[in-house]
Amino acid sequence: MFYKNYLVLLPGIVLAFVLYTLSQGFNNIIGIEILGYDKSPISTAMISILLGIFFGNFFSIRESFQKGLDFSRDYILKLGIICLGIQLKPFEFLDFGKIAIPLIIICIISILIVIKLLIKKLKIPTRMAYLISIGSTVCGTTAIMATAPVIKANKNEVSYAIANITLFGILSMLIYPYFANFYFEGNSLFIGLFLGTSIHETSQVAAAGLIYDQQFNSPETLNIATVTKLIRNTFLIIMIPLFAFLYNRGQRKERNYSILNIFPYFVLGFIGMIILRNIGDQIFSTYNEDSWIKTIEFIQISSKIFLTMAMAAIGLSTNLKDIRNMGYKPFIVGFVAMLTVGIISISTIEIYLKFFI
Repeated sequence: MFYKNYLVLLPGIVLAFVLYTLSQGFNNIIGIEILGYDKSPISTAMISILLGIFFGNFFSIRESFQKGLDFSRDYILKLGIICLGIQLKPFEFLDFGKIAIPLIIICIISILIVIKLLIKKLKIPTRMAYLISIGSTVCGTTAIMATAPVIKANKNEVSYAIANITLFGILSMLIYPYFANFYFEGNSLFIGLFLGTSIHETSQVAAAGLIYDQQFNSPETLNIATVTKLIRNTFLIIMIPLFAFLYNRGQRKERNYSILNIFPYFVLGFIGMIILRNIGDQIFSTYNEDSWIKTIEFIQISSKIFLTMAMAAIGLSTNLKDIRNMGYKPFIVGFVAMLTVGIISISTIEIYLKFFI
């Protein structure tokens, strides 16, 4: 039956929601009850992914949960990002974009140069280097999975690259919100740009933005980080054909990539939600405004629940053994890539701050 295909998703989705609920409970107990703060200094999103990593690595997760966890990690995450669009208006999107695009291009070029120099020094296999490069510069695991077929990467190379990106992405996600708040002195624009350009995965950027929002009450930072990352994701359209050409040049190989297959379509949903917000503001500004405001608040809360559920699913799917078995050379490349993209992002933002503001 048709509905049975969806029933198999329920156990994993419910598990992700249970971890979200536990995270919310732990957040209140630790921050409010134990530490005595009005608001917990620990983010629900952070607790969610850490709980996921703990349960995923120290307990055996049944196979029956896996499809639902995969669904949460992929589609519920994208639904959460789409819902974030309700917080933005079209002109805000354009304002952030015109600043973000030059910054993204500079970061991509810089990290590619640094990684190219490193792989020559460390003699890392070419395909592994390509995968780590595109994962670090564009959109993490999605970019790796999309690039793997066009350069004929094997399963072990893909697993190594994903483990690498996952490890340093999680570290960035947990550290950068607090570092950025200190370094940029609470400036939401620069913090959002920094998070959106310096963290690998879309999910990790969303989580970092959510952590910042929850800790420092700045939904604008979450919006800017998300917009910046979504713009960065569209560079897949350029980067994958470029990598395919560079890897296969001089060889007669059939191209097995398609722009239609690699385009991140959920970006269109995000933009559609921005347009919906603008239309709704115009229609309901004088008629039934209270209901429209409640609708916006409901979508905003739903977005944060979806994102936190996705963080739990990502944590449950993070295998620490795979990361430990990577070997030190890819680890060095991943670490340097993380530092480089962070430093370049900060430097470029500082230049923008000095000459254009």
